[in-house]
Amino acid sequence: MHAENSTLDTQYVSHTISNKALSLAFNDIPEQVRTRAKHLMLDAVGIAFASTQYDFAKKTLLAFQELSGSVQQVPVIGMGVSLSMRDAAVINGVLIHGLDYDDTHPEGIIHATASLLPAVLSQGAVLGCTGQDILTAYVLGLEVATRLGSVAKGAFHQVGFHPTGLVGAFACTVAAGRLQQLTADQLNHAQGIVLSMASGSMEFLQDGAWTKRAHPGWAAQAAITAVTMAKHGFVGPKATYEGRFGLYRSHLGAEVETHNMNDAMASIGESWETLNIAVKPIPACHFVHACADAASILHQTINIDDIKQIVAKVPEGVMKTVCEPDAAKKKPANSYEAQFSIPYSVARCLQYGRFDLAALNEKAYTDPTSLALAAKVQCVADPDADFPRYFSGEVVVEMKDGSIHSHREAINRGAHSRPITNEQVVVKYMENTEPVLSGARAEQIKLTIQDIENSTASALLNLLN
Repeated sequence: MHAENSTLDTQYVSHTISNKALSLAFNDIPEQVRTRAKHLMLDAVGIAFASTQYDFAKKTLLAFQELSGSVQQVPVIGMGVSLSMRDAAVINGVLIHGLDYDDTHPEGIIHATASLLPAVLSQGAVLGCTGQDILTAYVLGLEVATRLGSVAKGAFHQVGFHPTGLVGAFACTVAAGRLQQLTADQLNHAQGIVLSMASGSMEFLQDGAWTKRAHPGWAAQAAITAVTMAKHGFVGPKATYEGRFGLYRSHLGAEVETHNMNDAMASIGESWETLNIAVKPIPACHFVHACADAASILHQTINIDDIKQIVAKVPEGVMKTVCEPDAAKKKPANSYEAQFSIPYSVARCLQYGRFDLAALNEKAYTDPTSLALAAKVQCVADPDADFPRYFSGEVVVEMKDGSIHSHREAINRGAHSRPITNEQVVVKYMENTEPVLSGARAEQIKLTIQDIENSTASALLNLLN
Protein backbone atom coordinates (compact mmCIF):
# COMPACT_ATOMS: atom_id res chain seq x y z
CA MET A 1 0.00 0.00 0.00
CA HIS A 2 1.23 3.50 -0.83
CA ALA A 3 2.49 5.43 2.16
CA GLU A 4 0.12 8.34 1.58
CA ASN A 5 -2.84 5.96 2.03
CA SER A 6 -1.63 4.18 5.14
CA THR A 7 -2.57 6.72 7.77
CA LEU A 8 -6.11 7.61 8.74
CA ASP A 9 -7.19 11.17 9.43
CA THR A 10 -9.27 11.52 12.58
CA GLN A 11 -11.56 14.04 10.88
CA TYR A 12 -13.29 11.27 8.91
CA VAL A 13 -16.42 9.55 10.18
CA SER A 14 -15.15 6.26 8.76
CA HIS A 15 -12.09 6.54 11.02
CA THR A 16 -14.30 6.91 14.10
CA ILE A 17 -16.27 3.84 13.03
CA SER A 18 -13.11 1.84 12.34
CA ASN A 19 -11.65 2.62 15.76
CA LYS A 20 -14.88 1.57 17.46
CA ALA A 21 -15.16 -1.57 15.36
CA LEU A 22 -11.71 -2.83 16.22
CA SER A 23 -11.77 -1.91 19.89
CA LEU A 24 -15.15 -3.40 20.85
CA ALA A 25 -14.74 -6.69 22.73
CA PHE A 26 -17.32 -9.38 23.43
CA ASN A 27 -17.21 -8.64 27.16
CA ASP A 28 -17.85 -4.95 26.47
CA ILE A 29 -21.37 -5.84 25.35
CA PRO A 30 -23.77 -5.89 28.32
CA GLU A 31 -25.56 -9.15 28.98
CA GLN A 32 -28.94 -7.52 28.29
CA VAL A 33 -27.76 -6.44 24.85
CA ARG A 34 -26.30 -9.85 24.02
CA THR A 35 -29.52 -11.55 25.07
CA ARG A 36 -31.65 -9.23 22.95
CA ALA A 37 -29.32 -9.67 19.98
CA LYS A 38 -29.67 -13.44 20.21
CA HIS A 39 -33.45 -13.11 20.18
CA LEU A 40 -33.24 -10.86 17.12
CA MET A 41 -31.20 -13.62 15.47
CA LEU A 42 -33.78 -16.19 16.50
CA ASP A 43 -36.59 -14.06 15.09
CA ALA A 44 -34.76 -13.75 11.75
CA VAL A 45 -34.10 -17.48 11.53
CA GLY A 46 -37.76 -18.28 12.15
CA ILE A 47 -38.81 -15.92 9.37
CA ALA A 48 -36.24 -17.45 7.03
CA PHE A 49 -37.72 -20.91 7.54
CA ALA A 50 -41.22 -19.56 6.88
CA SER A 51 -39.98 -17.93 3.67
CA THR A 52 -38.71 -21.22 2.27
CA GLN A 53 -42.31 -22.16 1.43
CA TYR A 54 -42.82 -19.22 -0.93
CA ASP A 55 -42.24 -19.02 -4.67
CA PHE A 56 -39.85 -16.06 -4.42
CA ALA A 57 -37.43 -18.12 -2.32
CA LYS A 58 -37.41 -21.10 -4.66
CA LYS A 59 -36.89 -19.02 -7.81
CA THR A 60 -34.15 -16.92 -6.24
CA LEU A 61 -32.37 -20.08 -5.14
CA LEU A 62 -32.43 -21.46 -8.70
CA ALA A 63 -30.74 -18.30 -9.99
CA PHE A 64 -27.99 -18.36 -7.39
CA GLN A 65 -27.39 -22.09 -7.72
CA GLU A 66 -26.60 -21.37 -11.37
CA LEU A 67 -24.33 -18.47 -10.39
CA SER A 68 -22.50 -20.47 -7.71
CA GLY A 69 -21.90 -23.45 -9.97
CA SER A 70 -20.07 -26.22 -8.14
CA VAL A 71 -18.86 -23.99 -5.31
CA GLN A 72 -20.61 -25.07 -2.09
CA GLN A 73 -19.08 -23.25 0.86
CA VAL A 74 -21.93 -21.97 3.03
CA PRO A 75 -25.31 -23.58 3.88
CA VAL A 76 -28.56 -21.81 2.99
CA ILE A 77 -31.14 -21.63 5.78
CA GLY A 78 -33.84 -24.27 5.42
CA MET A 79 -33.13 -25.12 1.76
CA GLY A 80 -30.85 -28.14 2.13
CA VAL A 81 -28.16 -26.74 -0.17
CA SER A 82 -24.90 -24.80 0.09
CA LEU A 83 -23.65 -22.01 -2.17
CA SER A 84 -20.56 -19.84 -2.48
CA MET A 85 -19.93 -17.51 0.43
CA ARG A 86 -21.38 -14.38 -1.20
CA ASP A 87 -24.29 -16.15 -2.94
CA ALA A 88 -25.35 -17.82 0.32
CA ALA A 89 -25.40 -14.39 1.96
CA VAL A 90 -27.71 -13.11 -0.78
CA ILE A 91 -30.16 -16.00 -0.44
CA ASN A 92 -30.16 -15.93 3.37
CA GLY A 93 -30.89 -12.21 3.18
CA VAL A 94 -33.81 -12.88 0.82
CA LEU A 95 -35.20 -15.48 3.21
CA ILE A 96 -34.97 -13.22 6.26
CA HIS A 97 -36.42 -10.15 4.53
CA GLY A 98 -38.72 -11.82 2.01
CA LEU A 99 -41.89 -11.72 4.12
CA ASP A 100 -41.21 -8.23 5.48
CA TYR A 101 -41.62 -9.71 8.93
CA ASP A 102 -38.09 -8.91 10.16
CA ASP A 103 -36.96 -6.42 12.76
CA THR A 104 -36.80 -2.65 12.20
CA HIS A 105 -35.01 0.20 13.92
CA PRO A 106 -37.75 2.88 13.98
CA GLU A 107 -35.54 5.96 13.96
CA GLY A 108 -33.14 4.60 11.35
CA ILE A 109 -36.02 2.98 9.43
CA ILE A 110 -33.75 0.08 8.59
CA HIS A 111 -34.02 -3.72 8.73
CA ALA A 112 -30.54 -4.26 10.08
CA THR A 113 -30.57 -7.99 10.88
CA ALA A 114 -31.62 -9.00 7.36
CA SER A 115 -28.24 -7.99 5.94
CA LEU A 116 -25.99 -8.38 8.97
CA LEU A 117 -26.86 -11.92 10.00
CA PRO A 118 -26.24 -13.37 6.51
CA ALA A 119 -22.99 -11.40 6.27
CA VAL A 120 -21.54 -12.57 9.59
CA LEU A 121 -22.72 -16.15 9.12
CA SER A 122 -21.17 -16.42 5.64
CA GLN A 123 -17.92 -14.81 6.72
CA GLY A 124 -17.91 -16.67 10.01
CA ALA A 125 -18.42 -20.07 8.42
CA VAL A 126 -15.61 -19.64 5.90
CA LEU A 127 -13.21 -18.12 8.43
CA GLY A 128 -13.98 -20.65 11.17
CA CYS A 129 -15.23 -18.00 13.59
CA THR A 130 -16.54 -18.74 17.06
CA GLY A 131 -20.00 -17.86 18.26
CA GLN A 132 -18.50 -15.03 20.30
CA ASP A 133 -16.90 -13.67 17.13
CA ILE A 134 -20.11 -13.59 15.13
CA LEU A 135 -22.25 -12.27 17.98
CA THR A 136 -19.80 -9.41 18.59
CA ALA A 137 -19.63 -8.55 14.88
CA TYR A 138 -23.40 -8.76 14.58
CA VAL A 139 -24.02 -6.39 17.50
CA LEU A 140 -21.35 -4.04 16.18
CA GLY A 141 -23.09 -3.99 12.81
CA LEU A 142 -26.45 -3.28 14.42
CA GLU A 143 -24.98 -0.31 16.26
CA VAL A 144 -23.46 1.09 13.05
CA ALA A 145 -26.51 0.48 10.84
CA THR A 146 -28.97 2.08 13.22
CA ARG A 147 -26.84 5.19 13.66
CA LEU A 148 -26.15 5.64 9.95
CA GLY A 149 -29.84 5.25 9.21
CA SER A 150 -30.88 7.68 11.93
CA VAL A 151 -28.67 10.45 10.52
CA ALA A 152 -30.93 10.63 7.45
CA LYS A 153 -34.09 11.14 9.56
CA GLY A 154 -36.24 9.20 7.08
CA ALA A 155 -35.04 11.16 4.05
CA PHE A 156 -33.73 8.17 2.06
CA HIS A 157 -37.27 6.83 1.60
CA GLN A 158 -38.51 10.20 0.41
CA VAL A 159 -36.09 10.28 -2.51
CA GLY A 160 -36.51 6.63 -3.44
CA PHE A 161 -33.62 4.83 -1.73
CA HIS A 162 -34.11 1.83 0.54
CA PRO A 163 -31.81 2.27 3.56
CA THR A 164 -31.88 -1.45 4.39
CA GLY A 165 -29.83 -2.13 1.27
CA LEU A 166 -28.06 1.19 1.02
CA VAL A 167 -26.99 1.73 4.63
CA GLY A 168 -26.86 -1.99 5.30
CA ALA A 169 -23.87 -2.34 2.99
CA PHE A 170 -21.75 -0.09 5.21
CA ALA A 171 -22.78 -1.82 8.44
CA CYS A 172 -22.06 -5.22 6.91
CA THR A 173 -18.67 -3.95 5.76
CA VAL A 174 -17.78 -2.99 9.32
CA ALA A 175 -18.98 -6.34 10.70
CA ALA A 176 -17.30 -8.40 7.98
CA GLY A 177 -14.13 -6.32 8.26
CA ARG A 178 -13.90 -7.11 11.93
CA LEU A 179 -14.29 -10.84 11.23
CA GLN A 180 -11.61 -10.67 8.54
CA GLN A 181 -9.39 -8.87 11.09
CA LEU A 182 -8.68 -5.88 8.89
CA THR A 183 -6.46 -3.12 10.18
CA ALA A 184 -8.11 0.23 10.90
CA ASP A 185 -6.60 1.58 7.68
CA GLN A 186 -7.99 -1.30 5.63
CA LEU A 187 -11.43 -1.00 7.23
CA ASN A 188 -11.58 2.67 6.38
CA HIS A 189 -10.80 1.85 2.75
CA ALA A 190 -13.42 -0.92 2.77
CA GLN A 191 -16.10 1.56 3.81
CA GLY A 192 -15.03 3.82 0.96
CA ILE A 193 -15.05 0.95 -1.53
CA VAL A 194 -18.57 -0.15 -0.65
CA LEU A 195 -19.79 3.41 -1.26
CA SER A 196 -19.65 2.51 -4.96
CA MET A 197 -21.57 -0.73 -4.41
CA ALA A 198 -24.32 0.16 -1.93
CA SER A 199 -27.77 0.28 -3.50
CA GLY A 200 -31.50 -0.19 -3.06
CA SER A 201 -34.30 1.42 -5.08
CA MET A 202 -37.85 1.91 -3.81
CA GLU A 203 -39.31 1.53 -7.32
CA PHE A 204 -40.75 -1.85 -6.29
CA LEU A 205 -43.54 0.11 -4.60
CA GLN A 206 -45.03 0.96 -7.98
CA ASP A 207 -45.87 -2.61 -8.92
CA GLY A 208 -44.97 -4.95 -6.08
CA ALA A 209 -41.76 -6.17 -7.71
CA TRP A 210 -39.55 -8.60 -5.80
CA THR A 211 -36.42 -6.45 -5.79
CA LYS A 212 -36.72 -5.19 -2.21
CA ARG A 213 -36.32 -8.76 -1.01
CA ALA A 214 -32.84 -8.88 -2.52
CA HIS A 215 -31.55 -5.63 -0.99
CA PRO A 216 -30.26 -6.98 2.36
CA GLY A 217 -28.42 -9.95 0.90
CA TRP A 218 -26.96 -7.77 -1.83
CA ALA A 219 -25.68 -5.43 0.88
CA ALA A 220 -24.03 -8.41 2.58
CA GLN A 221 -22.30 -9.64 -0.57
CA ALA A 222 -21.18 -6.11 -1.47
CA ALA A 223 -19.65 -5.81 1.98
CA ILE A 224 -17.80 -9.11 1.73
CA THR A 225 -16.48 -8.01 -1.65
CA ALA A 226 -15.36 -4.58 -0.42
CA VAL A 227 -13.69 -6.01 2.68
CA THR A 228 -11.76 -8.59 0.68
CA MET A 229 -10.62 -5.96 -1.83
CA ALA A 230 -9.45 -3.69 1.01
CA LYS A 231 -7.58 -6.57 2.63
CA HIS A 232 -5.57 -6.96 -0.57
CA GLY A 233 -4.72 -3.27 -0.81
CA PHE A 234 -7.47 -1.78 -2.97
CA VAL A 235 -7.84 1.93 -2.16
CA GLY A 236 -11.18 3.55 -1.40
CA PRO A 237 -12.14 7.19 -0.74
CA LYS A 238 -11.78 8.50 2.81
CA ALA A 239 -14.73 10.87 3.22
CA THR A 240 -17.19 8.04 2.69
CA TYR A 241 -20.08 9.57 4.57
CA GLU A 242 -19.47 13.31 4.75
CA GLY A 243 -17.64 13.93 1.46
CA ARG A 244 -18.79 16.12 -1.42
CA PHE A 245 -20.05 12.97 -3.12
CA GLY A 246 -20.25 10.85 0.03
CA LEU A 247 -23.24 8.78 1.07
CA TYR A 248 -25.52 11.56 2.31
CA ARG A 249 -24.80 14.35 -0.16
CA SER A 250 -24.84 12.07 -3.20
CA HIS A 251 -28.15 10.46 -2.25
CA LEU A 252 -29.93 13.24 -0.45
CA GLY A 253 -28.39 16.37 -1.89
CA ALA A 254 -28.17 17.65 1.66
CA GLU A 255 -25.40 18.72 3.99
CA VAL A 256 -24.83 16.52 7.00
CA GLU A 257 -22.90 17.86 9.94
CA THR A 258 -19.71 15.83 10.32
CA HIS A 259 -19.58 16.82 13.98
CA ASN A 260 -23.00 15.31 14.67
CA MET A 261 -22.18 12.16 12.74
CA ASN A 262 -18.94 11.65 14.62
CA ASP A 263 -20.77 12.15 17.92
CA ALA A 264 -23.29 9.50 16.93
CA MET A 265 -20.57 7.02 16.03
CA ALA A 266 -18.48 7.84 19.08
CA SER A 267 -21.28 6.54 21.32
CA ILE A 268 -20.90 2.99 19.96
CA GLY A 269 -20.06 0.79 22.93
CA GLU A 270 -21.44 3.37 25.36
CA SER A 271 -25.13 3.40 24.43
CA TRP A 272 -26.91 0.50 22.73
CA GLU A 273 -29.32 1.02 19.85
CA THR A 274 -29.71 -2.76 19.66
CA LEU A 275 -32.17 -2.41 22.54
CA ASN A 276 -34.27 -0.01 20.44
CA ILE A 277 -34.69 -2.37 17.50
CA ALA A 278 -38.34 -3.31 17.08
CA VAL A 279 -39.52 -6.84 16.40
CA LYS A 280 -42.46 -7.00 14.03
CA PRO A 281 -45.76 -8.41 15.29
CA ILE A 282 -47.29 -8.23 11.78
CA PRO A 283 -45.86 -9.56 8.47
CA ALA A 284 -46.06 -6.26 6.63
CA CYS A 285 -44.26 -2.94 6.30
CA HIS A 286 -43.84 -1.44 9.76
CA PHE A 287 -45.58 1.71 8.54
CA VAL A 288 -48.94 -0.12 8.37
CA HIS A 289 -48.82 -1.74 11.80
CA ALA A 290 -50.47 0.96 13.88
CA CYS A 291 -53.41 1.35 11.49
CA ALA A 292 -53.74 -2.42 11.22
CA ASP A 293 -53.86 -2.73 15.02
CA ALA A 294 -56.35 0.13 15.27
CA ALA A 295 -58.59 -1.57 12.70
CA SER A 296 -58.28 -4.90 14.54
CA ILE A 297 -59.58 -3.25 17.71
CA LEU A 298 -62.47 -1.63 15.81
CA HIS A 299 -63.31 -5.05 14.33
CA GLN A 300 -64.54 -6.08 17.77
CA THR A 301 -67.30 -3.46 17.90
CA ILE A 302 -68.52 -2.73 14.36
CA ASN A 303 -70.33 -4.52 11.54
CA ILE A 304 -68.39 -4.12 8.31
CA ASP A 305 -71.61 -4.26 6.27
CA ASP A 306 -72.67 -0.96 7.87
CA ILE A 307 -69.49 0.99 7.05
CA LYS A 308 -69.90 4.09 4.89
CA GLN A 309 -66.32 5.34 4.70
CA ILE A 310 -62.95 4.95 6.40
CA VAL A 311 -60.17 7.43 7.08
CA ALA A 312 -56.65 6.23 7.92
CA LYS A 313 -54.36 8.83 9.48
CA VAL A 314 -50.64 8.15 9.04
CA PRO A 315 -47.40 10.15 9.35
CA GLU A 316 -46.76 12.29 6.30
CA GLY A 317 -43.36 10.68 5.92
CA VAL A 318 -44.87 7.25 5.15
CA MET A 319 -47.53 8.34 2.64
CA LYS A 320 -45.39 7.62 -0.43
CA THR A 321 -44.57 4.16 0.83
CA VAL A 322 -47.91 2.77 2.00
CA CYS A 323 -50.60 5.06 0.55
CA GLU A 324 -49.43 5.85 -2.99
CA PRO A 325 -50.30 5.19 -5.75
CA ASP A 326 -53.85 5.12 -4.45
CA ALA A 327 -55.31 2.73 -7.02
CA ALA A 328 -52.63 0.08 -6.51
CA LYS A 329 -52.86 0.30 -2.72
CA LYS A 330 -56.63 -0.24 -2.83
CA LYS A 331 -56.33 -3.25 -5.14
CA PRO A 332 -52.98 -4.97 -4.55
CA ALA A 333 -51.85 -7.16 -7.43
CA ASN A 334 -49.58 -9.38 -5.34
CA SER A 335 -48.54 -10.14 -1.79
CA TYR A 336 -45.85 -7.47 -1.73
CA GLU A 337 -48.26 -4.73 -2.69
CA ALA A 338 -50.58 -6.07 0.03
CA GLN A 339 -47.82 -5.75 2.63
CA PHE A 340 -47.25 -2.11 1.73
CA SER A 341 -50.89 -1.04 1.61
CA ILE A 342 -52.70 0.90 4.31
CA PRO A 343 -56.09 0.42 2.58
CA TYR A 344 -55.67 -3.35 2.33
CA SER A 345 -54.27 -3.82 5.82
CA VAL A 346 -57.06 -1.73 7.35
CA ALA A 347 -59.68 -3.61 5.36
CA ARG A 348 -58.25 -6.99 6.28
CA CYS A 349 -58.13 -6.14 9.98
CA LEU A 350 -61.63 -4.65 10.03
CA GLN A 351 -62.83 -7.87 8.43
CA TYR A 352 -60.86 -10.47 10.41
CA GLY A 353 -59.35 -8.67 13.41
CA ARG A 354 -55.77 -9.56 12.44
CA PHE A 355 -53.11 -9.39 9.74
CA ASP A 356 -51.10 -12.61 9.58
CA LEU A 357 -49.30 -14.68 6.94
CA ALA A 358 -52.67 -15.82 5.60
CA ALA A 359 -53.27 -12.22 4.49
CA LEU A 360 -50.48 -12.66 1.93
CA ASN A 361 -52.25 -15.43 0.03
CA GLU A 362 -53.73 -14.55 -3.36
CA LYS A 363 -57.15 -15.65 -2.17
CA ALA A 364 -56.92 -13.07 0.62
CA TYR A 365 -55.74 -10.00 -1.29
CA THR A 366 -58.22 -10.65 -4.12
CA ASP A 367 -61.16 -11.25 -1.76
CA PRO A 368 -64.11 -9.09 -2.96
CA THR A 369 -65.15 -8.10 0.56
CA SER A 370 -61.64 -6.98 1.49
CA LEU A 371 -61.30 -5.01 -1.74
CA ALA A 372 -64.68 -3.35 -1.24
CA LEU A 373 -63.58 -2.22 2.21
CA ALA A 374 -60.18 -1.08 0.92
CA ALA A 375 -61.91 1.07 -1.69
CA LYS A 376 -63.57 3.00 1.16
CA VAL A 377 -60.25 3.90 2.81
CA GLN A 378 -58.91 7.44 2.42
CA CYS A 379 -55.36 8.03 3.66
CA VAL A 380 -54.55 11.42 5.16
CA ALA A 381 -51.39 12.86 6.73
CA ASP A 382 -51.51 13.08 10.50
CA PRO A 383 -50.04 16.37 11.75
CA ASP A 384 -49.75 14.97 15.29
CA ALA A 385 -47.56 12.01 14.32
CA ASP A 386 -44.23 11.74 16.16
CA PHE A 387 -42.39 10.34 13.12
CA PRO A 388 -39.87 8.75 12.73
CA ARG A 389 -39.67 8.15 16.46
CA TYR A 390 -42.95 6.23 16.23
CA PHE A 391 -44.98 4.90 13.31
CA SER A 392 -48.41 5.95 14.58
CA GLY A 393 -51.77 5.29 12.99
CA GLU A 394 -55.43 6.13 13.49
CA VAL A 395 -58.52 4.66 11.85
CA VAL A 396 -61.79 6.58 11.79
CA VAL A 397 -64.87 4.70 10.56
CA GLU A 398 -68.10 6.46 9.64
CA MET A 399 -71.10 4.16 9.67
CA LYS A 400 -74.16 4.41 7.42
CA ASP A 401 -76.21 5.66 10.37
CA GLY A 402 -73.80 8.59 10.82
CA SER A 403 -72.07 7.27 13.94
CA ILE A 404 -68.28 7.53 14.18
CA HIS A 405 -65.93 4.89 15.56
CA SER A 406 -62.22 5.53 15.88
CA HIS A 407 -59.08 4.19 17.48
CA ARG A 408 -55.57 5.62 17.55
CA GLU A 409 -52.30 3.80 18.11
CA ALA A 410 -49.92 6.65 18.94
CA ILE A 411 -47.05 4.23 19.48
CA ASN A 412 -46.72 1.18 17.25
CA ARG A 413 -46.24 -2.22 18.83
CA GLY A 414 -42.58 -3.13 18.80
CA ALA A 415 -41.37 0.42 19.42
CA HIS A 416 -38.95 0.85 22.32
CA SER A 417 -41.74 1.94 24.68
CA ARG A 418 -44.01 -0.94 23.55
CA PRO A 419 -41.46 -3.67 22.92
CA ILE A 420 -42.09 -7.20 21.78
CA THR A 421 -40.54 -9.14 24.65
CA ASN A 422 -37.95 -11.88 24.29
CA GLU A 423 -40.61 -14.37 25.39
CA GLN A 424 -42.90 -13.13 22.63
CA VAL A 425 -40.06 -13.47 20.12
CA VAL A 426 -39.78 -17.15 21.03
CA VAL A 427 -43.53 -17.61 20.48
CA LYS A 428 -43.27 -15.92 17.07
CA TYR A 429 -40.28 -18.10 16.15
CA MET A 430 -42.13 -21.29 17.04
CA GLU A 431 -45.19 -20.18 15.05
CA ASN A 432 -43.05 -19.40 11.99
CA THR A 433 -41.14 -22.67 12.09
CA GLU A 434 -44.08 -24.95 12.97
CA PRO A 435 -45.10 -25.58 9.32
CA VAL A 436 -41.60 -26.63 8.25
CA LEU A 437 -39.71 -27.99 11.27
CA SER A 438 -40.37 -30.65 13.85
CA GLY A 439 -40.79 -29.35 17.37
CA ALA A 440 -37.56 -31.07 18.42
CA ARG A 441 -35.49 -29.48 15.66
CA ALA A 442 -37.00 -26.04 16.26
CA GLU A 443 -36.12 -26.36 19.93
CA GLN A 444 -32.56 -27.46 19.14
CA ILE A 445 -32.03 -24.43 16.90
CA LYS A 446 -33.49 -22.12 19.54
CA LEU A 447 -31.19 -23.47 22.25
CA THR A 448 -28.14 -23.20 19.98
CA ILE A 449 -28.83 -19.56 19.15
CA GLN A 450 -29.53 -18.71 22.76
CA ASP A 451 -26.12 -20.18 23.63
CA ILE A 452 -24.34 -19.06 20.45
CA GLU A 453 -21.26 -17.84 22.31
CA ASN A 454 -20.46 -21.49 23.03
CA SER A 455 -20.95 -22.63 19.45
CA THR A 456 -19.52 -21.69 16.04
CA ALA A 457 -20.81 -20.11 12.84
CA SER A 458 -20.41 -23.38 10.94
CA ALA A 459 -22.19 -25.42 13.59
CA LEU A 460 -25.16 -23.06 13.57
CA LEU A 461 -25.42 -22.90 9.78
CA ASN A 462 -25.21 -26.69 9.44
CA LEU A 463 -28.04 -26.99 11.93
CA LEU A 464 -30.12 -24.40 10.04
CA ASN A 465 -29.59 -26.10 6.69
